[in-house]
Amino acid sequence: MTVRRRTKIIATLGPATNTPEVIDAIIEAGVDVVRLNFSHGDPKEHVALAETVRNRARAYGRQVGVLADMQGPKIRIAKFSAGKVFLEEGAQFVLDADLDSDIGDIDQIGIDYKQLPHDVKRGDTLLLDDGRVVLWVDQVKEQRITCRVVVGGYLSNNKGINRQGGGLSADALTPKDKADIITAAEMQADYVAISFPRSAEDINYARQLLRDAGGQGGIIAKIERAEALDVLDEIILASDAVMVARGDLGVEIGDAALPPVQKKIITRARQLNRAVITATQMMESMITNAIPTRAEVFDVANAVLDGTDAVMLSGETAVGKYPVAVIEAVDRICLETEQQREIRVSRHRMDSHFERMDEAIAMGAMYLANHLNVKVIAALTESGTTPLWMSRISSGIPIFALTPHVATRRKVTLFRGVYPISFTINHDSHASLNKDIVDELQRCGVVRDGDMVIITKGDLEERDSTNTLKLVRVGDMVAPENT
Repeated sequence: MTVRRRTKIIATLGPATNTPEVIDAIIEAGVDVVRLNFSHGDPKEHVALAETVRNRARAYGRQVGVLADMQGPKIRIAKFSAGKVFLEEGAQFVLDADLDSDIGDIDQIGIDYKQLPHDVKRGDTLLLDDGRVVLWVDQVKEQRITCRVVVGGYLSNNKGINRQGGGLSADALTPKDKADIITAAEMQADYVAISFPRSAEDINYARQLLRDAGGQGGIIAKIERAEALDVLDEIILASDAVMVARGDLGVEIGDAALPPVQKKIITRARQLNRAVITATQMMESMITNAIPTRAEVFDVANAVLDGTDAVMLSGETAVGKYPVAVIEAVDRICLETEQQREIRVSRHRMDSHFERMDEAIAMGAMYLANHLNVKVIAALTESGTTPLWMSRISSGIPIFALTPHVATRRKVTLFRGVYPISFTINHDSHASLNKDIVDELQRCGVVRDGDMVIITKGDLEERDSTNTLKLVRVGDMVAPENT
């Protein structure tokens, strides 16, 4: 039987993937979730693209999740009349909130974020274009920020601005984001990612906007502000998943601080029973090259070893030359890394008490699976919560989420080591239901006679809570139950 990749792959769609042939190819290559970047494109195009992906995935007998990624506040410079300039080290350069948006030159440039002069002071360091150009703030007067160039270089239109150490006051949700959340609800996005949240309140507000618009998807917090790290647990607990957005976060806290912070975010997300995505420049060189660098191979592998649920590709699949090859490369790296024994063992929650019955069943199933020669776990689920809890335990045992709900099947596409199966309960007998579950697993080719299977489920009368664990051997007669 084929070894299944546990770590999920998220691919950003864009010009490189806008044909049916390429969509089919990335689905065949193993993409689990597609990302629609609302910083670009037309909302109607996003809705149509989500429908196309789902239709093509259905043709392949698969579920592919849809992640709608909100743009967030645009903290950027405006435009140069010549398109770009070269800033010399030691030169004076002005950021002017009142300057026209397209007349910038070697001395000054306008800014989109008009609040910036009120957020900075003398002595602050501003990082432009992901830190490639560094400015030291010398003076702030009304709407003009006079700076000295510390690290020079070419600077072109609309590049981003970060304040070293964070502290910019821009709201996480802009008017554009609020409109785009309505579009995400219209397409029934499985996840909506919120850019630059500063608090749990930002996440709660986004969730309310999505629910008010009729959307039922999960909310992903993109951790990319330095101040978000001060309230990390609160943001994680308010979210359904978090993303280690290493671009802006790395600029604000510094590259050297980023690796341990990435490990901390992944660890805390798993400890708090939330999914976690590692993103930004995972395979950047494959935008133009057919094979990754060794450093990129190690980067993906280390994220897998840390326990990330998913790795996300951005420009590699959106605008790159090799969108299919990069997914195949990540697939190979993840599969090989997942064979390492150290990521198949876990002490997660071994010393804690459980507050819910279904949580206890989930943890009990994983403990039993890791101490017996169990082939697979079959979790009959309504919401996907039980498989999520199970997937927080490091294990090499595949977890199959059996559910009649398409939204739940799409939801679990993000969870590490969890695979969705469409399954409807047609019996009022537990013995018959167990047999149906095993038959379905055999039909999918994941078990054979003699394999041990753990089944978790709820009462047949009330299916909203898991309260039963059953251990069966494939091929054995299933004994009648009185439960």
